[in-house]
Amino acid sequence: MRIFTGLKYPFGIALATLILHGCGGNDSSPAPSATYEFTVTNLTANQPISPVAIVLHTSDYQGWSNGSAASSGLEMLAEGGDSSSFLSEAQASTSVSKTGSGTGVLVPGGSEVITATTTQSSDLQVSLAGMLVNSNDAFAGADGLSLGSLAVGAAKKVMLPVYDAGTEANTETAASIPGPAGGGTGFDATRDDKNNFVTIHRGMVTSSDGLVTSALNESHRFDNPAMMVSIRRIN
Repeated sequence: MRIFTGLKYPFGIALATLILHGCGGNDSSPAPSATYEFTVTNLTANQPISPVAIVLHTSDYQGWSNGSAASSGLEMLAEGGDSSSFLSEAQASTSVSKTGSGTGVLVPGGSEVITATTTQSSDLQVSLAGMLVNSNDAFAGADGLSLGSLAVGAAKKVMLPVYDAGTEANTETAASIPGPAGGGTGFDATRDDKNNFVTIHRGMVTSSDGLVTSALNESHRFDNPAMMVSIRRIN
């Protein structure tokens, strides 16, 4: 699947409203709601990030876990930037109240504002993930940021690291990278990473450091954190 070849990346700040999908059973009684504004910012020099997936949930949901194998949905997100299966997996959980994603690729230095409304809960959390598209299976994100104690009008900033999904070997070849640096295949169902579990990403080697088969150069390297989210409770 080649999802980024030929895409043009608009620079600047994109303003979007999250398209939300309700999950869980019916509740006829009214419940207090809370609206949150998430501003996601790409901190890298040359790593576009795929449309950021957002999941609002309680502590019983987990999008991934360090040292455990990635789900099929996370594999698709991390290898090809397609979050649809990852979000479908989340929607199947009774612990998830809302899901959605950004409207476009988050360019280096770019930001997007996403607004979401859900039922207020002291156990409310948010998880976010987006692929670094000039990579094999790297994604920036956070699993389970607490929202329950955030008062109306309050805000906080969280720096998000880069994870290696552990589903595809980090060959850095043009044929295996879906972003503009490679233009090759994204998701491949074959898992050829010897680890096959999620870890913090160790970074890129690139052709600048002697990996002659790499389609990447020094500009594609990144330091953690690679993405920042500013969270503000509106009401």
